[in-house]
Amino acid sequence: MGLMSGTSADGLSIALCRLAGRSLDVLKFGNYPYPAALQARLIAAKEMRAPELSALNFELGRLWAGMVKSFCKKHRVAYRNIAVIGSHGQTVWHSPGDRGHTLQIGEAAFIAEETGRPVVCDFRPADMAAGGEGAPLIPFMDEYLFGAGRPVALQNIGGVGNIAFAGRGVKTFGFDTGPGNSLMDTAVFELSGGKLSYDRDGAWAAAGVPDLPRVAGLLEAPFFGRRPPKSLDRSEFTLAFIKKHFAGTFNKRSSRDLLASLNLFTAASIAQAFKRFAPRGTKELIVSGGGALNPVLMDNIAALLLPSGVRARSIAELGIHPLAKEPACFALLAALALRGKTNHCPSATGARGPRILGKLIR
Repeated sequence: MGLMSGTSADGLSIALCRLAGRSLDVLKFGNYPYPAALQARLIAAKEMRAPELSALNFELGRLWAGMVKSFCKKHRVAYRNIAVIGSHGQTVWHSPGDRGHTLQIGEAAFIAEETGRPVVCDFRPADMAAGGEGAPLIPFMDEYLFGAGRPVALQNIGGVGNIAFAGRGVKTFGFDTGPGNSLMDTAVFELSGGKLSYDRDGAWAAAGVPDLPRVAGLLEAPFFGRRPPKSLDRSEFTLAFIKKHFAGTFNKRSSRDLLASLNLFTAASIAQAFKRFAPRGTKELIVSGGGALNPVLMDNIAALLLPSGVRARSIAELGIHPLAKEPACFALLAALALRGKTNHCPSATGARGPRILGKLIR
């Protein structure tokens, strides 16, 4: 079983998987949304003092243990039939680079106590100790599942976007592409007075007109030109970012135009990353994460890549729910950690070599 609470901080995704050789099947999947107040606290957690952060760490652990219990009850899954549970945790802070550091919370001991099963958590630090950026971790799954096939790009769009390239003749690598849903979600939340947490079906963006020169200017930021490995934290794309770069359109009157611009910016950052770094012969982009459920974002990505002869499609076409990929990845990473096998891709993170990531709780 894999658990994932992403940088959007909007809920916990749980995937029950069967691992057989190089095959990973998602048997059951569930998504458990957080109340808006909890989401706001999680996003603001980086500003908390130690006592508050410690309390939130335990609160999340208890909450997730209860969600696992509900998931197993709903799907009639006996705890004894779960070999291992992998929990990524909720990222509070991620700062890669020289003397970098990272922090994920959500005390996994509560999950182990509830289920009586081994839990593997806190995957990023071991990679960073080995000189890596601690992210992205998903490329390992991409290599595991797609490494023997034709070259393909796999884009996840959560709070932050990240891409991986895998396939025959490709040394798997990946990196963060820029904003995922974070800017769009933040803008909708603020402009709706907290009533909405995201642009459902891209409706706001579809009703607006993007500011093309402004989007082009944002793509000139140094991060987008850097070569991989590279990673970001959600803190790079916050309300402050929107107010700085869209001061004239950050109001209810221009809300649709703002969302159209933020949507296009996200799509353009993904397309730019593909065009600059995709190995020769890569003609397909498979999209997962919450962004794959935004039809306007998917259409923008497809339109930007079409002139290059690249097809963009949702991972749903392969039988995997777009929100199930990340929790399924941590089910895979946990299963391999339990067996003492390498479970990350050093070429994606920049680590010195293969490692076994994660801390085991029994």
